Amino acid sequence: MTKTAAIIGGGVIGGGWAARFLLNGWDVRVFDPDPQAERKIAEVLGNARGALPMLYDTALPEEGTLSFHGSIAEAVEGADWVQESVSERLDLKHKVLAEIQTANAGVLIGSSTSGFKPSELQEGAQDPSTIMVTHPFNPVYLLPLIELVPSEATAPEAIARASEMLTALGLYPLHVRKEIDAHIADRFLEAVWREALWLVKDGIATTEEIDNAIRYGFGIRWAQMGLFETYRVAGGEAGMRHFMAQFGPCLKWPWTKLMDVPEFTDELVDLIADQSDAQSGHLSIRELERKRDRNLIAMMRALRQQGNASGRLINDHQKTIRPAPVASEDGRALRSQRRMVPVDWTDVNGHMNEGRYGQIFSDAAEEVMAHVGADDAYVQAGNSYFTVETTVKYLAETHAGEMVEVWSRVTEGAGKKLRCLHEMRRASDGEILATCDQFMLHVSLETRRTCDPLPEVQARVEALAAAHKE
Repeated sequence: MTKTAAIIGGGVIGGGWAARFLLNGWDVRVFDPDPQAERKIAEVLGNARGALPMLYDTALPEEGTLSFHGSIAEAVEGADWVQESVSERLDLKHKVLAEIQTANAGVLIGSSTSGFKPSELQEGAQDPSTIMVTHPFNPVYLLPLIELVPSEATAPEAIARASEMLTALGLYPLHVRKEIDAHIADRFLEAVWREALWLVKDGIATTEEIDNAIRYGFGIRWAQMGLFETYRVAGGEAGMRHFMAQFGPCLKWPWTKLMDVPEFTDELVDLIADQSDAQSGHLSIRELERKRDRNLIAMMRALRQQGNASGRLINDHQKTIRPAPVASEDGRALRSQRRMVPVDWTDVNGHMNEGRYGQIFSDAAEEVMAHVGADDAYVQAGNSYFTVETTVKYLAETHAGEMVEVWSRVTEGAGKKLRCLHEMRRASDGEILATCDQFMLHVSLETRRTCDPLPEVQARVEALAAAHKE
């Protein structure tokens, strides 16, 4: 049964939430009095549709239905989840939360607030037990962290349900056990932001130089290892204890100005704005968003290959959305792949490179293998199929962002032999982009030599070969 999310407030964050839900198969109902809300969310969705699917090696669920509504009550009717993303005004949030609970009593409500504590949001609420902070990071449709912050009044079962729903969206709900102003992550960001303002104001660094210090240095380390694990490595063989002993005394040195804030004058604003314009003013906001998204995709896909940090999260989520192969209408082929071509699969010519064709056809073969019973458990038990010959024909260009499908036929399935003919097609019009004739032999992983498949696998291979026979 399709779930429904209501998004109250359709700005940058609300639009990102709408995209995350929608692209994971939820129906989404939006309320925002801004007459430009539909246009703004459509633009965010356009970026999201071209970005989130690139993280995965399988297609996301069928997109849900997006609708816009004229009142909060209409938007939240029948919703399974309500995400409040209105402006950071406590009086406004109280008004919105009251309207939500009047219209849909008992619904889970997450607030995108970056600063308010959940106990502040719950003041005067009809039912504080279902209200919590679910603070995301922009872009919500790509970055997985959600700071899930309850108060003592939030029901434990509401926290558990919220965590389960967010995880099913491919998100990482970080349960903040004690509420605090600005939660966890924004407190770090505030510290770095204050120091950056001083460095610019005092003429020590420009906005671009500060950004370069982050993106060419510690920002990359933090992206895959965080803060404490990074410093544990910095401590060498002696670990964190050595690091603390070596650098702990530095905390008394007057390096930073975290407890002091530069006066926020017009001159400071002009200085930073002018430097920022010189740094990247030649790009529109939408161009910067696409640049950001594609950089994030490439980094997160690299982390997927290593099974670390956000990459591990994507791998886990993919297991829950990965569909079984689908038979064609005539039963003579299996759809073994349906996915978007990611940005890191292209070459200097701007199209998919030769090695990635090999990968997608290899992935297709693994789906065929799993379909006949030669799955992960079968391989772990000591049997598999090895590819001994492939012939790939490249028929048309394939570009990043295109949705493609691979249709596979078993053309030979006798004894140790398994031969597949794969056709990669553009999903939008069915054009054949490439083909692969792949010949495999069954092997024992213990002896690394060919052997007959187990009887149940052999029977399924023979049945597919008979069904796919021209």
